[in-house]
Amino acid sequence: MGTEQKVAVITGASQGIGAALVKAYRDRNYRVVATARSIKPSNDDDVLSVPGDIADPRTAERVIAEAMARFGRIDTLVNNAGIFIAKPFTQYSEADFTGALAVNLAGFFRITQLAIAEMEKQGSGHVVQITTSLVDHAIDGVPSVLASLTKGGLNAATRSLAIEYAKRGIRVNAVSPGIVKTPMHAVETHAALGALHPVGHMGEIKDIVDAILYLEGAGFVTGEILHVDGGQSAGH
Repeated sequence: MGTEQKVAVITGASQGIGAALVKAYRDRNYRVVATARSIKPSNDDDVLSVPGDIADPRTAERVIAEAMARFGRIDTLVNNAGIFIAKPFTQYSEADFTGALAVNLAGFFRITQLAIAEMEKQGSGHVVQITTSLVDHAIDGVPSVLASLTKGGLNAATRSLAIEYAKRGIRVNAVSPGIVKTPMHAVETHAALGALHPVGHMGEIKDIVDAILYLEGAGFVTGEILHVDGGQSAGH
C-alpha cells in the first residue's frame, strides 16, 4: 500500500480507550502508530508499536520519526495518554506535580509539535486531545486540581491551535469525558462513580471512541471541546 492510506498516531495505546482507538482506526482502514510504556508488538503489519514513556522527550521524537519512516505520513494524532491523581490540594507531592505536568502537558506539547510539523507539509491533519469535564464542572468529593490545571491547559491549547492552523488544513479538537469504565476504576466503585453523572451511570469506552470518530469525519468542526460526560458539565 502506498502513502495514500491515512495514518493515525495514538498515545496511551496499550489498554482502555487507547487500545480501543487502535482497533477503531484500523477498522476504518487507517494505519496506526501505537505508543505506550507497555505497548507490545503487533501482528498487524499496519500497526507500528513504539514503546516509550510520553513524559520522555525522546519518545515523541522516536514515535514521529518511526511513523514517517514506516508509513510516510501522519494524518491524525490522538493525545490519549494522561495521568489522573485525585488528592486534596495540600497533599499533592512534588512528584505528583512534576509527573502530571510531564505527561499531560509536556508530553502533549512535544508530540503535537512534531506531528503538526509533518501535517503542515501535506496541508492537512487532525489532532484530538482527551481532557476531562472536571475542568468545567468541579465535583465536591473528587479533589482534582492537577487534572484541572493540566487538562484545562489542553482545552485552552486546543482552541488556540485550532485558530492558528485553521487556514492550513489542520483541525484541532478535544473530547472531554466524564468518568469512563476503564481498568483504572475497580468494579466495586462503579455505582458510586456513576451517581456523579446526571444520567446516573458511568460512560463506556465506546462512547469516547465514537466521539473521536465523529470528530475525525467532521470536516467543519475545529476548536471544539466535545463533552461526553453524561451531562456532568451541564450541571447537577
